[in-house]
Amino acid sequence: MPLIKNSSYPGPPFYQFNPHMQTILPALIRKIKGFKYERERFTLADGDFLDLDWIDSKSKNLVILSHGLEGNSDRHYVKGMAQTFKDKKWDVLAWNCRSCSGEMNRKMRLYNHGEIGDLGEVINHALKRKNYEKVVLIGFSMGGNINMKYLGVNADHLPEQIYKAVSFSAPLDLVSSVVKLDQPETSFYKKRFLRMLEPKMKHKSEQYPDVIDFSNYQKIEKWEDFDNFFTAPLNGYKDAQDFYNQGSCINYINKVNIPTLIVNAINDPILTPECFPYDFCDKHSYLYLETPPKGGHVGFTMPRELKSWAEYRAVEFVGA
Repeated sequence: MPLIKNSSYPGPPFYQFNPHMQTILPALIRKIKGFKYERERFTLADGDFLDLDWIDSKSKNLVILSHGLEGNSDRHYVKGMAQTFKDKKWDVLAWNCRSCSGEMNRKMRLYNHGEIGDLGEVINHALKRKNYEKVVLIGFSMGGNINMKYLGVNADHLPEQIYKAVSFSAPLDLVSSVVKLDQPETSFYKKRFLRMLEPKMKHKSEQYPDVIDFSNYQKIEKWEDFDNFFTAPLNGYKDAQDFYNQGSCINYINKVNIPTLIVNAINDPILTPECFPYDFCDKHSYLYLETPPKGGHVGFTMPRELKSWAEYRAVEFVGA
């Protein structure tokens, strides 16, 4: 599809003067009220569980929201999008990855950028639960990568109700993205993720001492170490590189066959040039790539309001 060369994002408020402010401040200052999820505990095929958060608007249309690394359905970007589609009279399903809803999961496997089986089960469950006519997938960061890998892998047998998808701030290429996390200017994000993941890895090491050794946490120097020590053994990958190759949606999106919008800000502090496949999308029949100059990582705050432009853009693209 033709590249969207002129993004409609007007830019952030004046006080968000660099990409880090555009990334961090929305999470600190935006509070979303006015609705309450209805939680459902969903049992997966392997006996583990996911917590699904619903908004029932009595609609035949459903939006499924997928959060980022160590995120959940209460993150400002998820709740903001949920509220926006609720106001448009859509049903909303914000699902929490394994271990992300406030309670550790039962099985050894957690979640990761390349795990699409859980999303597939969530989608099938939603379609059995109600006779939806239209389903839209919207993902943020890791969730965007998961969505697009799911669409590519399942292109030949995608549920017919899924008709559009949107991904914001998605790390399409994990190989380069983990290298970016190791750079000095992004050390804040790396340290934050490691701090959040540490208690989970400790818990898993106590559950499965023959699989992972928690003492390795003190040996982590670069992000690839974390994936070699923890992500790969917990999730069945040979090593970190195997995970990156299998998890990067850039290796699968050539098969995507529904209209899909990718929105990655050029100044995103976490993304790399490999996450901006201009030539690839320009020749693809279904992929739209929009790259606003600013916005940070899952930021996109509007100049005179706390609401995210991402919500306006998603509604516009899916025709809600």
